[in-house]
Amino acid sequence: MSLLHFANTRVVSASSGARVDWGASIPYIETMGRTSLLRRPFQYREYNVTFILIAANVLVFLLNSAVPQTRPEMSLVSPAVAAQGYNLGTHFWQLLTYMFVHANISHIFFNMLGLFFFGVQLERRVGSSEFLLFYLVAGVGAGLISLLIFALTGTPTILLGASGAVFAVLLGFATYFPTAMIYVFGIIPIRAPILVLVYTAIELFSELFGASSGIAHLTHLAGFAVAYLYLVVRLGINPIREFTASRR
Repeated sequence: MSLLHFANTRVVSASSGARVDWGASIPYIETMGRTSLLRRPFQYREYNVTFILIAANVLVFLLNSAVPQTRPEMSLVSPAVAAQGYNLGTHFWQLLTYMFVHANISHIFFNMLGLFFFGVQLERRVGSSEFLLFYLVAGVGAGLISLLIFALTGTPTILLGASGAVFAVLLGFATYFPTAMIYVFGIIPIRAPILVLVYTAIELFSELFGASSGIAHLTHLAGFAVAYLYLVVRLGINPIREFTASRR
C-alpha cells in the first residue's frame, strides 16, 4: 500500500519474496454453525478468483500507465486534498478502485506476489466466492477506516494499492494453515502465524513512531483488523485460537 503526499511525493514498496512449505499435515478446520444469514455459506466453487484479481490489477496498472490522469481519480483521495485546492475529490467508487491502483512496477509486483502465494491456497480452502467476498470486504474496509482517520486528522493523502487486502489474505492464510512454513527471501523459515505477528508489530511500530515513508502502515493494520472480524463473525473461526492451538 502506498501513500502519495502532495507536500513531498514519495512512493515506497516494502515487500519480500517468499516460498511456502505446506507441511505434511494441515488440519481441516470446521466452522461454527452457519444457519444465520450473516454466516450462510456460498456453494463451494473454484474459478480462479486469485488469478482474476491479479489480471484486474495488471489491467488497471496498464490503464493508469497509458492514461496517467486516471491514477489519482481511481485512488482514494482524502477530503483535505480537495481543501488544499487540488482538482481532485473524494468519490464513493474510490473505496473499491483504490485497491487496484499501484504506483509503479515494484509496488504491483510485490503485492501480486503476496496475493499469489497466499491467495491461491486460501481460495481453495474457502471457495472462490467466499474468497472474493473476503478480499473485497477487507480492502474496502481497510480503505474506509483509513479514509475516516485521514478525514478526522485533516491529512492530505492519496491512498492506493492492494496491500490492505493482501495483508488480510495473509491473516486468512495463517488462520487456516497455521502450521505452514514460509521461507522469507527463499531461505529464512518462519511459520505463518509468526509472520503475521511480526508484520503486525512492524506496522504498529512504524505507524506510531516511524517517519513518513510513503507506506500506508495504518491501512495494513486496518486490513488485519477487518480480516480478523470477518473470520470471526462470518466464518466462525478465531485466528488467535488457531494460532495458539497450532503450538501444542
